[in-house]
Amino acid sequence: MAEARSAVAEPRVHYIEEGRDAKKDFFRAFRKSLFRRFFRFRNQLWNGLWPASLWNLGAAVASLSVLLVGDWDVFKPITTRLWWTGDLLHIHTGIPFYLRVLLVSTSVGILSFIALLYIRRYLLRILLGYRGWMYEAPRTQSASTIVWALLVRLVSGYRPATFSYQKSLPRMPVPPLKTTLKELIKSLKPLYGENSEEIRKLKQQSKEFERGLGQKLQRILVLKSWWDDNWVTGWWDKYVYLANRSPLPINSNWYCLDQSYYKPPTKPLARAAVAVYLYLEWRQKILREQLAPIVIRNTIPLCMAQYGKVFSSTRVPKEDCDQFVHYDSTESRHLLVIREGVHYKLDIFDVNGSFLSPESFEKQFNWIVEDAERNKDNYTDYEKSVSALTGIERVEWAKIRQDYFSQGVNSESLEAVDKAVMVVVLETKEFDVKDLSGKGKYTLHADGKTIWYDKSLSMIIYNDGKYGLNGEHSWGDVLVIAHIMESASSDEFVKYELLYNKDGNSLPYTSTQHGPLRKPVRLLWDVLPELSVQIDRAVKFNQERNEDVDLCLSDHDAYGKGFIKKCRVSPDSYIQMAIQLTYYKDSGQEFALTYESAMTRLYLQGRTETVRSLTAEVVTFVKAMMDSDASNKEKIHHLQAACNRHQQLYRDAMNGKGIDRHLFGLYVLCKGLGHESEFLKSILCLPWTLSTSQAPQKQMAESPSNNLKKYEKMLSPGGGFGPVSDDGYGVCYMVASDHKMFFHVSSKTSCPKTDSKRFTGLLFKSLADMKGLFEEGQQSE
Repeated sequence: MAEARSAVAEPRVHYIEEGRDAKKDFFRAFRKSLFRRFFRFRNQLWNGLWPASLWNLGAAVASLSVLLVGDWDVFKPITTRLWWTGDLLHIHTGIPFYLRVLLVSTSVGILSFIALLYIRRYLLRILLGYRGWMYEAPRTQSASTIVWALLVRLVSGYRPATFSYQKSLPRMPVPPLKTTLKELIKSLKPLYGENSEEIRKLKQQSKEFERGLGQKLQRILVLKSWWDDNWVTGWWDKYVYLANRSPLPINSNWYCLDQSYYKPPTKPLARAAVAVYLYLEWRQKILREQLAPIVIRNTIPLCMAQYGKVFSSTRVPKEDCDQFVHYDSTESRHLLVIREGVHYKLDIFDVNGSFLSPESFEKQFNWIVEDAERNKDNYTDYEKSVSALTGIERVEWAKIRQDYFSQGVNSESLEAVDKAVMVVVLETKEFDVKDLSGKGKYTLHADGKTIWYDKSLSMIIYNDGKYGLNGEHSWGDVLVIAHIMESASSDEFVKYELLYNKDGNSLPYTSTQHGPLRKPVRLLWDVLPELSVQIDRAVKFNQERNEDVDLCLSDHDAYGKGFIKKCRVSPDSYIQMAIQLTYYKDSGQEFALTYESAMTRLYLQGRTETVRSLTAEVVTFVKAMMDSDASNKEKIHHLQAACNRHQQLYRDAMNGKGIDRHLFGLYVLCKGLGHESEFLKSILCLPWTLSTSQAPQKQMAESPSNNLKKYEKMLSPGGGFGPVSDDGYGVCYMVASDHKMFFHVSSKTSCPKTDSKRFTGLLFKSLADMKGLFEEGQQSE
């Protein structure tokens, strides 16, 4: 036990800078507090006034003052009203003229400014509710859309901060109940058959629901949408994520990988230091709101709420429903670093309060590696495997946490873990540069005892300098992490010579003079015999589940989005058709209910909506592809029809017109009000045999082109997730460039019907067959 062992050993007390000079300590703390308060006040003021600004107020006061002093006849009606307003505000006529002018113009200016502020803010919200642009190609926009875009830019403020748009974003509407039920039946016909018994039964149930309980639930949902920031997101976070009692790894947590085939020429710990520094630099930008909000087509903003939760967050297990906790930057000022099972608390600031440089991080990581090597044998296997407890059933982990981590050294260590900005795992493992599957699988779940799955973000640095990310899902979606990873990767290569020296070590990068570094603190765990039994069980449980994951990560380099765009279809829709064709071949000519996630961040607090990719048009296309008598022209026609239908569904989902979040909201209300609906229950319990998602390669206009030959090996393969269904597949794909795509296919080894490698091979064959349709057509012409 760590506590007992430390009691009889010589205490390892490091040099303490604080307390030697009280004046320096006071002024250092005062300066840090002042800086924090300044940035918070500035951001609150800026966002509170946006889309207007103090310059608008100054201009208004100055203009009114000029009018009052000039007293021109042409403006008499205005100046008369201004003086009348001054009298109304009891501004005494006996005070000096210019002081009276200043008081009147300032008073009226402030009132006018506040009125203008709210007019602009609500006008912008109304304008951003327009969705006509989404259904038009960027190069063929209608005159009304062009005028709308000009109005949005005119009403929007200047240089918005990270969260400036939040108060102007529209709230997500509740779709009409009749439309949702109609689209639901339509989406299930390809699965069950047009006139099947299941469809006839669902039609009858939907009519009864629409005429009865559905009307009441719909009215309440509409009312909720009027007062809530987002009528579904709170419930989604709670009931889909936090209330879910299943283990986090594989079921919920996702993973992302850095560059595909690029092997860093730097030293591994130098790469770790630079990567951590760049991610923490992003955190600083978020805290100070120096990160520009994401704006589509330089006009339409996305909700940025999720960016505030990326760092310094954790999911605390509870018996009924977990609790998501985000810590303030005043409390969260350190990293949790794990090396060979030994946990360390590493401050990200020096004793002077300065943010550590890459060079400083590398020194600290080297110290940790050396210290872990010296002390790892002093820790039992159970103490080095405490993280495994975060991978078991949530109820069980909640009870263990309450029983064994509520007091003493375990409570103190756990508090350090919870409040960490992020987790950094300095792995001893490395994978062959071509073994993307092995690296992806390990990043998804590791060895079952290394990753702290509760933390919002964990960075796993492999022994060759490459890294991957593992993230908890309740706080937000992987698009945010993809954005951060893209930025960090771009900065690393653009500023390579500023970050690394010729020997492969990291450089200071900043000109800031750093003070002494605080030594990392090794965390201790008091593992009682009863707790060691629980840890041992957790490790075996996690490793057994890990072995059941069948993950295949491959790159498709026969062609990319360059060719697909020539086919005049959406790349995402094209790939979805290839997945449907592949599943039909793989399953023995069956179709499956398919889930594809689409973001709804065009709305305040939006997260995702489901695109039901299996449609009647898909069935027609797939059967045409399997029909040797069908001509290429017919197949191309069906492919384009299926892609167009899919793109329409995707746009509807982004626009708040999807059906699954609506049905989910109705179900939550139904249960919450004490009602039972077999119809809603049966619909929500249908398994998603195919779960799919697209990860973006490029979200930043300033990032280098993905098509440049020198960056070919540096393209990120994106990330993936475990299969949602025990007898289905999880497919995540990234359209990396005009010439390459990556596919992450996961399934369960225990399922005799699935095989991820087989599915990937069939998928590549489907992509080749679909390309052949167009090539043969061109040759015949």
